[in-house]
Amino acid sequence: MGEQVTTSRGDVVAYDRLGEGPTVVLVAGAGSLRGDARVVRTTELLAAAGVTAVVPDRLGRGSSAAEGTLDLDRELEALRAVVDANGGTAVLCGHSSGCSISLHAAAAGLPVAGLVLWEAPLAAPAARVADWVEGLEQRIDAGELEAAQEWYMRDMPPEWLAGAKASPAWPAIYAGVVALRADAQSLGWATEQLESGGLRDAVTVPVLATYGSSTQASMVEAADRVRRVLPRTEVREVAGAHHTWEPDAFAPVLATFTRACLPG
Repeated sequence: MGEQVTTSRGDVVAYDRLGEGPTVVLVAGAGSLRGDARVVRTTELLAAAGVTAVVPDRLGRGSSAAEGTLDLDRELEALRAVVDANGGTAVLCGHSSGCSISLHAAAAGLPVAGLVLWEAPLAAPAARVADWVEGLEQRIDAGELEAAQEWYMRDMPPEWLAGAKASPAWPAIYAGVVALRADAQSLGWATEQLESGGLRDAVTVPVLATYGSSTQASMVEAADRVRRVLPRTEVREVAGAHHTWEPDAFAPVLATFTRACLPG
């Protein structure tokens, strides 16, 4: 619990670790997983099942303070440092855009033994995603942070954006949009690689693509898209709603998959 590691680029990444056994690293998407009650419960269940659960703060979030351009390459070095500090090989469990970051990590040669994808948002046409990525980066670079956050959320259910803007935390939310550059870049990369089929040869580890029992149709479509491109993919529905999982249902699935990828 409460550990740190320094990356090859000098960034300090904070993370929690619980349990002993094969390692799974939970990779957050646009939000934060560290400290979330469902994630804490999930890590407790994983630890009880003989798995080491590692939950880092992404760069520029929580206790992983970082300045400058938080791009995908820098994010991968942060993830590499976390894996290296926790046994040297791990299963990655991505949430939302954390799925595309995890896919990129595996394709880039990080020591990844398997991938679990929770509701990967990878169903959109690659050209549309590329335009969205460009628009986001332009707004971030121009310092138009509120507009950038609205742009990032433009294809999400409208009630999500309305709820965020109604929250007193909205200024803090859009101030943090600078940390979403890596998410957008990874989504652009992953959708293009899935559409072209290039991901087939780049990712050879086992993949478990999951989605909640109550979810958007696009999440199911995305899981099927991953399965069509990556032959070692299993697709599974798991109890969950509102883009997140039920810990008592998901933790056993994640533990079993991790132990299968990292036996002994």
